[in-house]
Order: sequence, then C-alpha cells, then structure tokens
Amino acid sequence: MSAPLWTSTAMAKAMQASTRGALPDAITGISIDSRTLTPGEAYFAIKGDVHDGHDFVEAALKNGAGLAVVSKAHADKFAPDARLLVVDDVLAGLVDLGRAARARLGGKVIAVTGSVGKTSTKEALRAVLGAQGETHASVASFNNHWGVPLTLARCPASSRFAIFEIGMNHAGEIEPLVKMVRPHVAIITTVEPVHLEFFSGIEAIADAKAEIFLGVEPGGAVVLNRDNPQFARLTKSAKAAKIERIVSFGSDEKADARLIDVSLHPACSAVHASILGQDITYKIGMPGRHMAMNSLAVLAAASLAGADLALSALALAQLKPAAGRGVREVLTLTEGTATLIDESYNANPASMKAAITVLGQASVGPRGRRIAVLGDMLELGATGPDLHRGLSEAIKANNIDAVFCCGPLMLNLWEALPSAKKGGYADHSAALEQQVVAAVGAGDAIMVKGSLGSRMKLIVTALQKRFPEKAALDGATH
Repeated sequence: MSAPLWTSTAMAKAMQASTRGALPDAITGISIDSRTLTPGEAYFAIKGDVHDGHDFVEAALKNGAGLAVVSKAHADKFAPDARLLVVDDVLAGLVDLGRAARARLGGKVIAVTGSVGKTSTKEALRAVLGAQGETHASVASFNNHWGVPLTLARCPASSRFAIFEIGMNHAGEIEPLVKMVRPHVAIITTVEPVHLEFFSGIEAIADAKAEIFLGVEPGGAVVLNRDNPQFARLTKSAKAAKIERIVSFGSDEKADARLIDVSLHPACSAVHASILGQDITYKIGMPGRHMAMNSLAVLAAASLAGADLALSALALAQLKPAAGRGVREVLTLTEGTATLIDESYNANPASMKAAITVLGQASVGPRGRRIAVLGDMLELGATGPDLHRGLSEAIKANNIDAVFCCGPLMLNLWEALPSAKKGGYADHSAALEQQVVAAVGAGDAIMVKGSLGSRMKLIVTALQKRFPEKAALDGATH
C-alpha cells in the first residue's frame, strides 16, 4: 500500500495550524474545489476573485474531505467537531505546505517558463519522464500564485521527477514562485511580445522571465533558446545569477541541443538532432516546427535531470496535444468529413503564427480549404493593432484559403486581407458562430484560435454540435 500524501500531523506542523475535530491520520490529496474533491483529500478554503472557499467547507466535509483548512476569521462558523486545520491565512498556509513538500522531495525538479509553449513543454516532459520513474507535474496551467504552491503541496515525497510550469504577466511574479519550487533545471522556451500591455518592451519581458534563474538550486542548469533574439540578454542574466551550467537549444550551429533536420507532416514530425553531443533521430506525435524546437529543450532538460536520452526520445512519439492546444477532431458532414483543429485555449502573436503554419501543413480533401478562425489576441497594449495586422503575412505564406476574424483587434487583420481570403467577420464569437458553421465543407481543415477572453471555444463547440464525430453518431443509434 502506498504511503499517504500527508498525515494530518505533518500538515498541521508545516502550516503551524491549530486543530479541531477528530482528524484522520492519512490525507490522500489536496483540493481547492468542493465539487471535484474525492474522499480523503484535504480541502483548502481559498478565497478567489468570485467565491470564498469558506462558503463550501461544509459541502466539502459532507462529500468526504478528510479535513478542511480554514482561516481563524471563519473558524467559529463551523461545528465544534468539524475536522479543521485553522491558520491565519489559507493561501499562505498552502504556500507553507508547498515549501514543506519541496523540502522533503528527493527527486529532480524542473521548472518551465516562456512566452509560448510552457504547457506543451511541461506535458512533453511529463510524458518523457513518466516513462522512466514516478513523475509529478502541474495540472492544466496551474502556474500562478496559487497554482504553483498547490502543485507543490500535491507532490508525493517519493517522486523521482517533478515538473512545474511558472507563468507571469507582470514583472516580479516569477521570482517568489521559483524560490518555492527551487528547480535543478529551469527552461525558458522563448521570449516573445506577449503581455506587452504590462511591459515597456521585449527586453523587459526577457528580464521578467530571467527571474526564474533566481530560484535554481546550486549546481543547477538552465536551458535557453539560442535562436531567440533575447538569448544573449538571458545568458548575461543567468551568469549574473551564478548559474553554473547554461545549455542552449535551437537550430544555431552552436546550440548544445541542436536541430539538424526536421521533416514536418500533417499530424507529426520526424526530427534529427544532436542533444548534448549525442546524435539522435526521433518522432514527435504532434505537428509543427515549434514542437520540434521545444522537443530539443525537453530532451536536454530530461538528460540534465538524469533521464535516459534514448528512452526520452522514444516517448515523444506518443505525445498528444492538451485540450484547446491543437487537438484534432473529425467533423462528420453529409457529403464527407472535415478536420477541426482546436487551438482555442489561448493566443499570442508567436503561437498564432505557429498555429497558422500547422494549418498550412494540414491535409485537405480534393475540394477542401484551409480555414482559419481567429479571435483577438489580448494584453498587447498599443502594439495590438499592428501585431494583428501583421498576421496577414503568415496567412499568405501558408496558403490559407479563408479567414474568419472575431473581435475589434482582429478587425485590423480583416481589413488587411485580400478580398479572396475574407471568410467573415463579427465583433464577438457568438455572432461569428453561424458564419463559420455555414462555411464548412467536406475536405476542409478548420483551425480556431484566440485569447481565452475572446471566447473562441464557443465556435469550437458549435462545430462539434453541428458536425459530431462519426463515433459519437454511431453511439447514438444503439
């Protein structure tokens, strides 16, 4: 029988909490959502932007929570025998528990940040390292001030590898998070014009990403994109932070993890690379040159963490995209099928260009078209209109047949497109739904992408509902 994630005693000690009620010895997990909690987990009553977790403590305990972590200010609201750990501040308690989890962890820790590709790189590392030992990693994009300590607190002491995604949209956000995580290896995937609304320029973004160096363990390493224009600046910052090993990746001949050749296919890629001096050929189960580039960082980091390179490369063939990040579905039309590429989770200029490139490589039928459905890219500040307008070059270079634009910023692209490529425009996604649904024909490949706030998932859902996959249709007839 595996050891519990925590004991109540260890949790109370880590958080300097007082106890109430008959607490269980073993705690099987950590939850911040009473709806998805499983019996035996500890429920943390986090106060969010919309809800206060204290309102759901009774429901959590009723649903089988081993205990609930609550603040002193709310503790007297609950029954005297309620199973509680009482702290001054619940989020601060979660941070303390995360620090305790890191202190007891004997495995290798990898942290990932970057303007683009954090989650896909983290998931690739999970797949690669999970095949070689017990591996713990962030759920979804749990990369902020509560997601990072939550991921730490959930980390079993027995993990051989632990992978953490660290995000930011303002300067100063990465440093406290990476100092909790204390990675042995840190990756910066790339630095791109993202969140420009909050920064003076791309150099300021690079400096914010460089905060990840400040938490790297003594003797640790960083993995940096040598093809990125900010490489020299990041290298200087890494040296200033006394990082002992700086490993570069990219197509540059001087890169330590170097792309020698890549063969791009509609649904996968074949890569020939040199990783820390070892020549290797492997397949990635996802399309796109950007995925091939990130795979170099994945294999370098895995090797630095002590994983076997050949086994790591082999695991990349099984890679599948995360929800909203390139998942492909077959849409069933009366006259045939079409391909939906769901990129609706988020967008910025770099990831948008990468998605357009992947669409340009997608297979289409004899009369099929490549259709891009694009929503606003947010948080770009004064540069937003120009960055949206500039996507016209990627549309042209990748032979996209029709473009549907959604939102006031995408109006800039719409106006820059040649009339032959204009599919439709609306100022919000709900108003664009029917235009897109009506345009889809047999053999088409349709890619939907936009920032989360542009709500492009509505269009994905509309297409799925109108043209369900054949397997779903078959199931409905039985």
